[in-house]
Amino acid sequence: MTLTNLDRTEIDRPHPLLEPSSLPHQLPDFAAVAAAGDDAVIPAFRAAFAEHDAEIAAIVDNPEAPTFDNTVVALERSGQALGRVAAIFFNLAGTDATESRQKIEATIAPELSAHLDRIRMNDALYQRLNAVTAPDDDAEGTVLLEKLLRDFTRSGAGLSDENKQQLAAMNNRLSELSTKFGENLLADTQSRAVLLTDEAELAGLSTDAQAQLAASAKAAGHDSGWLVTLDLPTVQPILLQLENSAARKKIWEASIGRGQSDDRDNEAIALEMVRLRAQRAELLGYKNHADWTLVTQVAGSAAAAQQLMDDLAPAAAANAAGEWKEAADLAAVRGHDGEVAAWDWPYWAEQLRKERYSVDTAAIRPYLELNRVLHDGVFHAAHEAFGITITERDDLNGYADDVHVYEVTDADGSSIGLLLTDYFARPVKRGGAWMSSFVDQSKLLGTQAVVINVLGIAPPAADEPTLLTPDEVRTLFHEFGHGLHGLLSNVTYPTLSGTSVPRDFVEFPSQLNENYAWQPELVRRYARHVDTGEAMPEELRAALVRAEAAGQGFATSEQLAASLIDMAWHSLSSAEAAEITDVAEFETQVLQRSGLNMPFLAPRYRTAYFNHIFAGGYSAGYYSYMWAEAMDADTWSWLHDGQVTVEKLTERTQKYRDLVLSKGGSIDYTDAYRALTGHDVSLDALLQRRGLVGAV
Repeated sequence: MTLTNLDRTEIDRPHPLLEPSSLPHQLPDFAAVAAAGDDAVIPAFRAAFAEHDAEIAAIVDNPEAPTFDNTVVALERSGQALGRVAAIFFNLAGTDATESRQKIEATIAPELSAHLDRIRMNDALYQRLNAVTAPDDDAEGTVLLEKLLRDFTRSGAGLSDENKQQLAAMNNRLSELSTKFGENLLADTQSRAVLLTDEAELAGLSTDAQAQLAASAKAAGHDSGWLVTLDLPTVQPILLQLENSAARKKIWEASIGRGQSDDRDNEAIALEMVRLRAQRAELLGYKNHADWTLVTQVAGSAAAAQQLMDDLAPAAAANAAGEWKEAADLAAVRGHDGEVAAWDWPYWAEQLRKERYSVDTAAIRPYLELNRVLHDGVFHAAHEAFGITITERDDLNGYADDVHVYEVTDADGSSIGLLLTDYFARPVKRGGAWMSSFVDQSKLLGTQAVVINVLGIAPPAADEPTLLTPDEVRTLFHEFGHGLHGLLSNVTYPTLSGTSVPRDFVEFPSQLNENYAWQPELVRRYARHVDTGEAMPEELRAALVRAEAAGQGFATSEQLAASLIDMAWHSLSSAEAAEITDVAEFETQVLQRSGLNMPFLAPRYRTAYFNHIFAGGYSAGYYSYMWAEAMDADTWSWLHDGQVTVEKLTERTQKYRDLVLSKGGSIDYTDAYRALTGHDVSLDALLQRRGLVGAV
């Protein structure tokens, strides 16, 4: 599609981007959206801006005294057209980031930022919010009002007109930079895909894996060869399999070099974003961006998050060094020439797992066929835990041929919402995995959730089954955990729906759901050999679990390293940020302070390709995965404490649904956790899982 009418500001109504769909649960009519074309997107956004502005003006100009109904509830009802066009466009722009959509995003992102600033800095609206109280019998309304007032204050509602103009300009520029960072990363990730041309470089790969790479090369327009596409993290999964060190090095260097070329300089973008974020925080009365961000999180302060990371880092580094030494010793015994470098370690760690635990990822994959894992594993676990049933709706269509639509029904047969799955990589699909929504649940608006899970699994060769790695199985369970958070939401107000919770809480349900992946009863159900139907041997499952536990030094260290870099960037004052010009040197200093500056280990993400914090919503929040894992490990221990009968387990999973999943952002998270488990969060289970007992 091409853009021809970007200046058009009017759009014919009704329009599939703006009006509620007539399909079940307001599933977008993707065929109608596609027929309308990309030319309709910007006019639709601008029409939605105008409609939303009029709705806000009606609230502000209401001659009646401010009440909860005519101010807060009216604000919750406003902006529905904008919500629809934004949900549809940004979901499609992530899964199919065509050149056309990137141009639209570059145009509309700053306009959207400016529109939201106009609302959040509206003095009259802010004063009305300050003048109302929630009804005594509306606990959720009380939480909503507190959140709105806090968010308006943090967004500059109380600033002078001059400072509001400064803040709006900063937000506008940050929006532009964030969009550009993501575009650069996507383009660089695509262009740095590694074409292997010598069959000897494929040693260690299974036949089906080689066929996948050959298919990728052909799809990318190569006459021959095997194309290795890149995923977001530093360590690419293929490094675990390739026997050829030179091939591993090619892929490693392609991965760590992203975002650093002259024409895609994400380091320069990151530096400007860090400086602007620090300036914005100071303008709003905070010490730095981390303090501005963490005031809304469960951790409560940057100091609390930093303390968790500082406590874990020494033991994580020591464990990683020990794991590397064991892998290096094995490499030496097997004739590896020279030191085991960062690109070698994943391979030799995998060889160590094979030798010590009889775990061979290539041998495991035939037991992990995508559809069986999904239906007999992920969906069945949710059925057992919550009584829900997930059924494919062949009569409903996604936005691409390989996108499937499922209906989710409760134990009583009532419909809860829809789940879309988009699991395969495409040339224009952004890297990584995520959950998002097209429609949020809200009793006020009468809507139920329509959520989507997105992964980037390499598509199989023609007529071949899709076989997963153990990591991909975990990711499948992880993203569905987010999906459950959205689908099982049961709140009144859309602002508090589903995953609209702090970053260091939103990963709690997703990481908790990962625990189901390797449970013996479930594995016996879904892990069956794709050719023979034979169940995965129990000894193989048990060995896989032991091997995962044994590799926690590396996993913890690479995650902590990225978290520490994120927090260090966002703990700078504007003056400190202005002095930094060398990104690599800054990263080195941060890792040296924590003992994680090891030549054989890189952070999970480096600054130039740290999409989470520069093109996503995780700035000063990447620590949240570790913070949430403390809740996840502790809760899983509570669910399965050795004394729990099947009936008691069902009672506890229902309690988890009632107190956490259904409540969205309407709860006090600390109180909810205490009500759930009967105690405050303990780190003991996390330390045990990560092999860090004694670290804290």
